[in-house]
Amino acid sequence: MKKLSLLFLISLVLSCSEEKVSVDTIVYNANIYTVDPDFSKAEAFAIKDGKFLAIGSSKEIHSKYSATDTLDAKGKTVLPGLIDAHAHFLTLGQLQKQVDLVGVTSFEDMIKRVLDFQQKHQMAFIKGRGWDQNDWEDKNMPDKTILDKLFPNTPVALTRIDGHASFCNQAALDLGNVTVDSSIEGGEVEVKNGKLTGVLLDNAEQLVMDHWPDFEKDQLIEALLTAQRICFENGLTTISDAGPDIFTSPWIDSIHLIDSLQQTGDLKIRLYMMVPGTATNLDHFLNKGITKTDRLNVRSFKFYADGALGSRGALLREPYTDMHSAHGLPVMSLSHIKKSAERIANSEFQMNTHAIGDSANHSVLQTYTKLLKDQPDRRWRIEHAQVVSPEDFELFHDILPSIQPTHATSDMYWAEERLGNERIKGAYAFKQLLNAYGKVALGTDFPVEQVSPFLTFYAAVARQDLENYPENGFQKKNGLTREETLKGMTIWAAYSNFEEDEKGSIEPGKFADFIVIDEDIMTVDIKKIPQIKVEKTFVGGLEQ
Repeated sequence: MKKLSLLFLISLVLSCSEEKVSVDTIVYNANIYTVDPDFSKAEAFAIKDGKFLAIGSSKEIHSKYSATDTLDAKGKTVLPGLIDAHAHFLTLGQLQKQVDLVGVTSFEDMIKRVLDFQQKHQMAFIKGRGWDQNDWEDKNMPDKTILDKLFPNTPVALTRIDGHASFCNQAALDLGNVTVDSSIEGGEVEVKNGKLTGVLLDNAEQLVMDHWPDFEKDQLIEALLTAQRICFENGLTTISDAGPDIFTSPWIDSIHLIDSLQQTGDLKIRLYMMVPGTATNLDHFLNKGITKTDRLNVRSFKFYADGALGSRGALLREPYTDMHSAHGLPVMSLSHIKKSAERIANSEFQMNTHAIGDSANHSVLQTYTKLLKDQPDRRWRIEHAQVVSPEDFELFHDILPSIQPTHATSDMYWAEERLGNERIKGAYAFKQLLNAYGKVALGTDFPVEQVSPFLTFYAAVARQDLENYPENGFQKKNGLTREETLKGMTIWAAYSNFEEDEKGSIEPGKFADFIVIDEDIMTVDIKKIPQIKVEKTFVGGLEQ
């Protein structure tokens, strides 16, 4: 007995004298949702060299590790860094130098904002974005007559909220010599009573924007850094950039600039880039191959099968219920999409295609399915998947849906008027898409919608606007649970980018990207979710 007791004391002394492992940071006393495979919770974690080293209780972590930098979370909720699976990062930054037209309640209100902006800035070229005629009492597209009188010599181009239509004055139209006879594949120059209205739909925007002054390098840098600040403030640590406006500077140059800013440490946010699927970009990037660093991942091409529902550019199998002469527009030809898909299928690149209408979704699903039948785990994506025919949901078994929940709550006031009471049943059908594939990647589509991911969370779960309309939720059966929604904004979004092994959850070996928020998003009253505030944002273990 004495010998056993002595051995026990020796082992106890030795265990107590073991030195703790030195780490960079310890976060403790937290309410942590790890979003690991078991969706487990924890109280603390240790960070070393920018990655999570260990996760456990506060007692466990403190007993094994020591750090000069510690954070007492004081019971606050900690989540993996949020990933926006579909947004327009560079565009967000560029918009900070344009007229903000989000929320204008009438044509007159829009014109007043332009006048106020010009009085303050005195721009040689005026650009703005954010109007939505569906929010006005007069829901017709605007006419340029007043804009021509107010700005006879200054080009003005005001882009609709979805980016799929622009409203231009004559000075802007003259830049591209746009006339009533102008035409372009995949776009429409609106003419009424034999006169230009100033409205350009989808590819027709290029007729003007190809002649619009490019952003200078210093302006692009400022835009990127501004967008980064806004994203960090909202708890976003990775952005899947769904491509620039079609009329920005060449995307090859933009990616080089992004890479250089990340190398110097100025741009710390992680970016997954969708390269616009033009012939030039396909030739360049397929030859170059995938670019992958800790902060930059270039392995996707972005295509457009149609326009947007709000401007009646979404491609439908039957005419619009509220305009029987319209079916929508194929922004890129189906032949271009098919030929490009064949090239991409023979590479390691991903293909992500914007498809809103049921006709667009059907065509893309058919194309994907045919090419990928012998290629598992390609994770080709349909961006938006907004209106889907009943028989097409099963085709999402191998095609990843990338969806934006706030589109449902933004469009719900008028969507049934566009689609009718039968087609609307297959619109914004998030739960059906989840059931078909097993995962959904969730994004905001900013700046089409607001940047806040908490609005995304609220729209996915509550299916209501901020005034709690409609009372029982918009097609509530297609809402997501809180757990499904958080996964869609973290681990499933990471999966959609082939990055689930390095981010999307708080697990050993993954990047220490995480946020601290002021409410428990998983238990707080659903009505409080849109007001949740981000208190701290960390990328690679460093506070931003």
